[in-house]
Amino acid sequence: MFGKLFGKQSSEEESETTSRRVKVGWLFKDDRATVVWDEPKPVNLDHAKPTSAKSAQLCPAAIQFDRLHYVINCPVDLHLRIVGNAEGQMQLTNVDGAMSTVRPSGMQQLLVMSPQHEWRHPQRPILQMVTPYVFLSDDPVYVNQFPPFLHYNKNRWPGVQICGRFPIDVWPRVHMWALEWHDLKADLILKRGEPLFYVRFETTDPSTIVRLVEAEKTEELESYMQQITDVTNFVNQSFQLFSTARERRPETLLVEKKR
Repeated sequence: MFGKLFGKQSSEEESETTSRRVKVGWLFKDDRATVVWDEPKPVNLDHAKPTSAKSAQLCPAAIQFDRLHYVINCPVDLHLRIVGNAEGQMQLTNVDGAMSTVRPSGMQQLLVMSPQHEWRHPQRPILQMVTPYVFLSDDPVYVNQFPPFLHYNKNRWPGVQICGRFPIDVWPRVHMWALEWHDLKADLILKRGEPLFYVRFETTDPSTIVRLVEAEKTEELESYMQQITDVTNFVNQSFQLFSTARERRPETLLVEKKR
């Protein structure tokens, strides 16, 4: 199916592709223990050296698709299990116990079990991981969050990741990783440094090239982010607030951080 796509792009195609660029910023919402989190980077799969000019590693369609995705790596090693208590309620357990590299207090800061009445299915718990990542732009850009489907995961997850999409030019909020746990007899094994999820940026023109930069946490940005923080505690559909947020948005939110 990729027969006509193998090989290099023409100079005309390259010129057309690189003529439009949009800047997207990333930052950590706060700096507490963020040294355990890696910077988001483009997906770069470790393929063997191609032995043919027609090798799949050289397919421009596949290469471009991979580069559209930025990987967020898992910050910790965890071996988790769902168990039932005496009242029949489902609880999250750290299988490694005292030998775990993550203390119970750290797990409480990092992981959240959604209340059962908020699950999509009564027998499928939803586990969330709080991340510090915020993405933003001064151009109309949506961020899409996906499971790391381009990487092979030898520790298959016992459920499906709940994905999402929202506009980061008006809604620069922290990202949550969420897993809907389907197989209650299977454990969830997460490894530090392995892909946890991907983000991909969507612009009004699909051929636009996104340049990801580290953003400065300016007073204007922090003030604006405070206005949209925790609004789900007060309304059911936060998307209805986009128009109001857009009216109150400063003209410039993205200031590239100087190294």
